Amino acid sequence: MPDILRNTHDDGPLPWSAYAALVLTVLFFSGVFSDEQGVLGFFDFTVLSGSFGTIAEEFTFVGKGGSGARYGFLYALSLVPGIMLALGVVEVAERMQALRAAQRLLTPFMNPLLGLPGAAGLALISSLQSSDAGAAMTRSLHEKGLISLKEKIVFTAFQFSSASSVTVYLSMGVVLFPFLSVPYLLPLGVMLFYKVLGTNLMRIYLRIMEKRGINIAE
Repeated sequence: MPDILRNTHDDGPLPWSAYAALVLTVLFFSGVFSDEQGVLGFFDFTVLSGSFGTIAEEFTFVGKGGSGARYGFLYALSLVPGIMLALGVVEVAERMQALRAAQRLLTPFMNPLLGLPGAAGLALISSLQSSDAGAAMTRSLHEKGLISLKEKIVFTAFQFSSASSVTVYLSMGVVLFPFLSVPYLLPLGVMLFYKVLGTNLMRIYLRIMEKRGINIAE
């Protein structure tokens, strides 16, 4: 895993390049450039993740109709490139001090809204596009001490509900666009609202358990 803890607790001044790296990384994981056909497409996570070629008709090497451990192994293997790419990008962003910039900018908002530190901002944005990359980055944050076990549980509640919201909505939900009587992004906004609501319900639940003397985050 990338050593994303490095330099995140340094309170020194940040260069402008750290904030520029943060903006570029956020755009990379946001899916803004996912439909671009030109050079801008290379600034998008899903575009760079690419896709496997077809072996016969529409089937990739994973095939169709598999079952059991064999199919599970091939499916898990298909997730590796995306996770490796995401963690590699985070490592580059960290070396450019983007995580420190995220921590400073996002903490005032993420703490009251989700009960999470600003350092989890990139993982949050990544989870909206790739549940696998978001999970891997969250695990790394916890292993490096940037989020506590309680924060990890709360963050998991956010990611588990409507995982990969942006990617799934813009890929599968697009078939419903002709039938929508509201702006296309409104349903996505509703999903994000309930993700935040569910996260805060988890925070309330943990707090109630703590008051009862049951600390499930130990």
